[in-house]
This record gives sequence, structure tokens and C-alpha cells, in this order.
Amino acid sequence: MNYHVMLWAQEGGGGGGIGGLIFFVIWLAVVVAVIAGFWKMLAKAGQPGWGILIPIFNAYLLIKVAGRPGWWLILAFIPVVNLIVAIIIAIDTAKNFGKGNGFALGLFFLGFIFYPILGFGDAQYQPVQH
Repeated sequence: MNYHVMLWAQEGGGGGGIGGLIFFVIWLAVVVAVIAGFWKMLAKAGQPGWGILIPIFNAYLLIKVAGRPGWWLILAFIPVVNLIVAIIIAIDTAKNFGKGNGFALGLFFLGFIFYPILGFGDAQYQPVQH
């Protein structure tokens, strides 16, 4: 094996440095934007925005925003059933903010983009009867 290749491997593959710092700063900015957007979305729906910071409780709050009963949280822990529940929650959340099924697909597949759109956008929370 080439001496330079061995040295490069021992140093961690050459990663890190300024590139790693730039990546970290961008990643941190995205995480903060997603949390802030989700926080605002919850606040628009009359739920405590800080709830986004608490695991499991944030899922409960999202279920409430969708207009479903709190016991649906139990369904979120059942394999396969949780996918169906997540789709229904996305559809109901989109409807409660006056959005359609296309937006619901965005919430399901790209939630880190679409939930902040609900929070920072002009969508208003208007609960729909299910």
C-alpha cells in the first residue's frame, strides 16, 4: 500500500476542516428553520409550539392538529399501521390548513420542507370535521 494512502486513511480520510464546518453550519440552519416552522405551525393550530422539542409529545400534538383522537398515538408504534396513520395525519393536517392532497403528499414525503411552509406561510388553521 502506498505510504500516502495509509497516512490519509489514518487521518480520517481527509474529511473535516472547513468543508465539514460549512456542512455543519448549513445543516444547523436547516434544523433550526424546520423547528421554527413546525413551532409556528403548531402555534397557528392553537397547540404549544415548544412541544416540537419533546419527542413523542410532538407526535401527539400533530395528531391533535390533524383533528384525530389522542389515542392514535398508540397506533404510531405499530409497524405498517404507523404508515397508514402517518398518511391520514398528513392528509388531515393539509385539509385543516386549507391545502389539498398534493400538499398532503409533500407533508408525508418531505415534511421538513412542507411543515415550515405551513408555519411561515399564510395558511390558516380551520379544523375540518372528519
